[in-house]
Amino acid sequence: MNSALLIARRELSAFLSSFLGFIVLAAVLLVEGIYFNAFVLGSTARLSADVLRDFFYMASGFTMALAVVLAMRLIAGERESGTLVLLNTAPIKDSEIVAGKFIAALALLALHLVLTLHMPLLVMVNGKVTWAHIGVGYFGLLLLGAAALAIGMFGSALAKHQIVALIIGATLVTVFVLWWMVARITDPPLNGFLSSMALHHERQRPFMTGVLKLENVVYYVGIAYFFLLAATKTMEARRWR
Repeated sequence: MNSALLIARRELSAFLSSFLGFIVLAAVLLVEGIYFNAFVLGSTARLSADVLRDFFYMASGFTMALAVVLAMRLIAGERESGTLVLLNTAPIKDSEIVAGKFIAALALLALHLVLTLHMPLLVMVNGKVTWAHIGVGYFGLLLLGAAALAIGMFGSALAKHQIVALIIGATLVTVFVLWWMVARITDPPLNGFLSSMALHHERQRPFMTGVLKLENVVYYVGIAYFFLLAATKTMEARRWR
């Protein structure tokens, strides 16, 4: 665990010491802010809870996109620059490498979410929403980001180049998001299974309305664990080639 935390600190230091990292974060926040003001606050008068729900719906898309972008460089970037060899020859397990990089990227996702906090607070100033609704909504975004990040890390473990990792990660996340659309044209009981596997549709809606369901928490944790394990096994297989 100590090795994983050291790798996480290394990743965070590399990101925070790079202007590119801040540019990516600032660009996402800028587009997110414009979208929020134009399409969430700028829409017709509604209940404050509905406005907050729309904010979380908007933020979920940006969170998944940022997760995939962050994940593409975590392993593929090391392989591309040749530094993955140093990690493989160090007395560190592949699981610790994956865990450390995941923790660092998740911390950056959490930073992004903290920097968007002023948006729901604007809703609170102009209307009536509860802190519990905001807290549950952000918890859902963090779980969604963790799942998308784990999927992206699996893509990064498969690829030799960052662009390929981005394509694989984005494709996999999109497939998991669109399972609910496949469920609409599928007969039961398969449609129920496919709908429950969708990364965003039914799983994220309760969080957006301030409802915390244990089954959804377990789902996101399970997805993240599965793909982190897949990334670890992929690295182990590549190590002995």
